[in-house]
Amino acid sequence: MTPPRPHRDDVFLASTGLGGGLLLWSLGVFNQGPDHAILDASWVVLLPLLVMTSLEFLRRSRPRTVLLVGTVAVVADQFTRGSIATILMFTDLVYAAVVYGPPASARRLPVTTGLITVAVSIASLAWYREPWALLLGVLTGMVSFVPATTGAVVRNHRQAADAARLRAEQTALLAEMDRREAVVAERARMARELHDMVAGHLSAIAIHSTAALSLDDPGTSREALGVIRENSVEGLAEMRRLISLLRDSGGGDEPAPAPTLAGLAALVRQTAAHGMASGLTFTLTAPPPDGRLPAPVELAAYRIVQESLTNALKHADAGEVTVVVERADHALTVAVTSPFDRPAAGPRASGPRAPGSGAGLVGMRERVALLGGEFEAGPVDGAAGAGGRTWRVRAVLPVAKDDEEPAA
Repeated sequence: MTPPRPHRDDVFLASTGLGGGLLLWSLGVFNQGPDHAILDASWVVLLPLLVMTSLEFLRRSRPRTVLLVGTVAVVADQFTRGSIATILMFTDLVYAAVVYGPPASARRLPVTTGLITVAVSIASLAWYREPWALLLGVLTGMVSFVPATTGAVVRNHRQAADAARLRAEQTALLAEMDRREAVVAERARMARELHDMVAGHLSAIAIHSTAALSLDDPGTSREALGVIRENSVEGLAEMRRLISLLRDSGGGDEPAPAPTLAGLAALVRQTAAHGMASGLTFTLTAPPPDGRLPAPVELAAYRIVQESLTNALKHADAGEVTVVVERADHALTVAVTSPFDRPAAGPRASGPRAPGSGAGLVGMRERVALLGGEFEAGPVDGAAGAGGRTWRVRAVLPVAKDDEEPAA
């Protein structure tokens, strides 16, 4: 395997160390005189110097191997007249072994070099029995323990900086995810509001415009155009209310009040007028307003009834559509039933129909899920009598006792 290319800082350190060592050698500057060196030839000093220089190129990629070979080279340098450049490069190798080495080596080296420093100090004092012998321990500590400790401090700072940067990146990522989820939730809320506000009016417009086109009766066409105009105006008002809610940013204008259960009777009467052409009748059963429910619960219940009535106009067979709203201790139950798939002998709606997209059921299910309630929608066999079936929408919206507000 080809070794990695040396870092430019490593090349600079190697070049500087080699140049300084050659300069000291050419000037005859050594660590000890010829009388104290086992190998007194001056050229022998260059061998440890060259080995240490070559190790500087690998200080990042092979820190443990470099430290092992460097230790042998610095010990060999003590048998020659010695070069301060060799010793200085060895201190850099100790520092690099802690900074770039494995975590286990980085933890052990400061302890190991500290023990070596203490051992050399004790051994020197015991051998020479002179106070100046402690200087050998001090020099050993400066060559090994000090760079190892410095490397440990630098490594800890780098790890702390990396951890802080990682936490910042994770925080930014979580913030971006929260922002996207908020945007998605807001879009879903806007889609539900838009669908529930406008779908009923547009369905009525579609039904009566189809009737006006299919029946060649001036009276019927005029009545249908009147209903179309009424629903167009109401739909436009609902759209303006939604736009006002979306644009409200504390400018002083209060947003329009949200629909409540008190408006269910008017909603059912309006839907009954639209469903007469289809043979539909509507019945509302609701408790007296003995207390105000939380606004989200009332809004969800109103929208569920509104969307269910709109679906009845689109898809139900001729017959009775019932709306039942029941209050329990800790829940509000909304149930809307409509004729569905009667036998061939039974009556069928004769009025026109409007297409559906299925978004209404999705919106109702989302509204109930946001409140932690239960929702079900589907046909119920035999519930319509005479062997027919009934389509039933049922939602249970939980209401905490503390959330109920007294009636005004």
